[in-house]
Amino acid sequence: MPEITSGAAALILAGVLGYLLGSIPFGVVLTRLMGLGDLRKIGSGNIGATNVLRTGNKGAALATLILDGGKGAAAVLAARALAGEDAAQLAGLAAFLGHLFPVWLGFKGGKGVATFLGTLLALALPVGLAACATWLATAVVSRISSLSALVAAALAAVWAALLGHGDMVVLIVLLAILVFVRHAPNIARLRAGTEPRIGGKK
Repeated sequence: MPEITSGAAALILAGVLGYLLGSIPFGVVLTRLMGLGDLRKIGSGNIGATNVLRTGNKGAALATLILDGGKGAAAVLAARALAGEDAAQLAGLAAFLGHLFPVWLGFKGGKGVATFLGTLLALALPVGLAACATWLATAVVSRISSLSALVAAALAAVWAALLGHGDMVVLIVLLAILVFVRHAPNIARLRAGTEPRIGGKK
């Protein structure tokens, strides 16, 4: 964990702003704006890019991926500019929790993978790039989004430690645990061999 150098007010502000940014359900907003229906009633019902892809609109899926990652990155960068590294990590955690439990959707959100990766990219670019490469490599081999997310989350703390960002390990482990918890149904389907592949219908 980073040294706590920011005041309580700055940390509270970073947390609140991070949560509010993270809670913006871009997948739901974009699919409605594009006339694709209510994303929560499509495919898996998840609000992330993988489920947006099930609408058949690749542009909407890509935009959701970028925006969901971007909100985590924006929260980190804004908090870092406002206060410091301690506030940046707190804002990243808050943005992630905002995506998982958005107030606008009755606290029923997504699984946080894009926001997780965007947060890592902003906190430490080498760590984020390593996590993204892990996701991509697993996706190319397996064609399974959930497995890619789980492998990337599991290895992210290792990349942080190896790349000299040990102060991020505690945060990353916490985020990774939440990623695994949110993917519990996917893990069950992976074990059963029934998990859908990227681009396929659920």
